[in-house]
Amino acid sequence: MTSPVIITVAITGALPRKKDNPAVPVTPAEQIESTHEAFEAGASIVHIHVRKSDESPSSDPELYGQVQEGVRKHCPGMIVQFSTGGRGREQAARGAMLNLRPDMASLATGSVNFPTTIYENPPDFVEGLAKTMLENGIKPEVEVFDLAMLYNAANLVKRGLLKNPPHVQFVMGILNAMPARRTIFDFLRSEIADVLPGATWVAAGTGRYQWEVNQWCLETGGHCRTGLEDNTRFDQARLAASNAELVKKIVDVCDHYDRRPATPREAREILGLVPA
Repeated sequence: MTSPVIITVAITGALPRKKDNPAVPVTPAEQIESTHEAFEAGASIVHIHVRKSDESPSSDPELYGQVQEGVRKHCPGMIVQFSTGGRGREQAARGAMLNLRPDMASLATGSVNFPTTIYENPPDFVEGLAKTMLENGIKPEVEVFDLAMLYNAANLVKRGLLKNPPHVQFVMGILNAMPARRTIFDFLRSEIADVLPGATWVAAGTGRYQWEVNQWCLETGGHCRTGLEDNTRFDQARLAASNAELVKKIVDVCDHYDRRPATPREAREILGLVPA
């Protein structure tokens, strides 16, 4: 029997602009429409960043609220996941929208070098975000940009700051951080089974590594992340037409790996979330 794969669509991110790909959704209305298309294509989680009118990253809870409201209206049961990421956003504001109680939110469990800056996540800041998510009934998606972050997450579980089993995302292919190499991917799968038994996991490949990492995940029983946040191209020849097109690219090969897209209800069951 085929096994379900949860497909996360990261619709916008903090970096890509309209000049990079006109399909990048920036306004709440564009984000809702793009998410709906991706939902119909087979995505069951939407990972949300919001932008200011000049397309720069924003932490405005009102914008997050507008997107969440639209997704819940037009995409029944879809899992809403807010980003607490740090590109262009002050630490004090990065969790300001969590009182809106999305289903999930990202939680990077350590600091790491990015190509031109440091992605700073000091221990007290990580613990504060984890506590806020716990208090609001939000399931974190632990973002692992480097190996130590996996063990930091295990420590948070031991201390009761993360509920067990957690959901973990391996982010691969960012310059200065974790390379997108199959040997590293296989090592991470081995380690998570040992240090966080029972955890669910997904891997995200950035840029030209997106499709390769998607296929590794399908092959090995993991879940998949795609979307214009991580990669603006469909392939080497052209830009992606939409987030939905990148989702469909995964859906179209699921049969080859004896997989199928998880429905929103299945995704919620797999992740231990309450029904919609």
